[in-house]
Formats: sequence, C-alpha cells, structure tokens
Amino acid sequence: MVYLGVMIILGIDPGTLITGYGAIALEPTGMKALNYGCIRPPATLPLPERYKILFEGIESLCEQLQPDAIAVESQFMLKNAQSAIKLGMAKGMALLVAARRAIPVQEFAPKKAKLAVVGHGQASKHQVQRMIQALLHLPKLPEPEDAADALALAICYAHNMRFATCMNSSEVNSKKKSRSRPSWKLTASPTVWPSP
Repeated sequence: MVYLGVMIILGIDPGTLITGYGAIALEPTGMKALNYGCIRPPATLPLPERYKILFEGIESLCEQLQPDAIAVESQFMLKNAQSAIKLGMAKGMALLVAARRAIPVQEFAPKKAKLAVVGHGQASKHQVQRMIQALLHLPKLPEPEDAADALALAICYAHNMRFATCMNSSEVNSKKKSRSRPSWKLTASPTVWPSP
C-alpha cells in the first residue's frame, strides 16, 4: 500500500538454484534499499520441492515487506529447452505469489534493467553492482549478483513508473490547456479543426 508518498517495490531474479530478491522504497526524495539477498533451495532436492521453497520464500518476503509492486526478470531465450522450462517455473512462483496477493507485476528483460541502472544494456555484473551501490547509497557492493540483479529490476520498475507518471501528468496538463483554448473553424476549407 502506498502511503505518505512511499512505494515499496520488490525485484525478483528467478532461478531454480538461486533466486535473487531486492526491495526498495521509492520516496519523493529518491530511493533506498530495504532488503536484498537470495533464496537458495538445496540443489539435492527434487524440483517440485525447490519450487515450493521458492514460493514460500517469496510469500514470506511479501508478508514482511508488503510490496506495492513486483518487478520480475523476463525470460530470455535459452538454447536448452529444459533450462528454459525450469527457469519459467521459478518465475511462475513469483507470479503466483503476486497474483494471490493482487500485487501488480511488471516484467523486464535483463538488458532493460541494466539500461535503467548503468545507462547501457551491455553492462557487466560488476558495473551493475557498483551503480546500485551508488544509487542506493549502500556501504558495500550488493551481493550476491542475483540480489544486485533483483535490485536493478526494482529500480527499473521505479524509473518506468516515474516516466509513466510524468507522461500522464503532461497529458493531463495538455488536456487542460486544450480545453481552455477557444474552438475555431477554418472558413476557407470544409475541414474543421479541432472538431466541435
């Protein structure tokens, strides 16, 4: 729930071995990190048990943080179909938690998250970590890399939301201005602009 101008965004970088998470508070004055880390189901467990651990871990994070929005890394094309299916199932756990709690979700490609944080989509993991450290005023690099990627997703959501808000307010302002203009008709042409 957004209150006093603060919005909590949870980023999720899904994986069957390591799922990174990172939560930020988007405030009128900027962003700050609330929590970040990873969920690591034991690799020796069967996949259904690992998915259950991921689901319960994300559910627990949502219970603690009460996010207003969730940003998830969109699946990119993997050469191995089995890997793509497993990754999609891990992502599905985050989507299911969000759906059960009616939390809006937005998906971002890894390149878009890097672009939002570093300024170009080909940034290295280390560059992403350094920029997140600077943007969120962290005393050390966010680790592991999966947690840094999750924070990048949350920051990407925040940037997109701010951009959409700016666009909406400029549309509202332009509509207000257009309403205050007198309507006029061109007499030399059968075309009327703006239409009455």
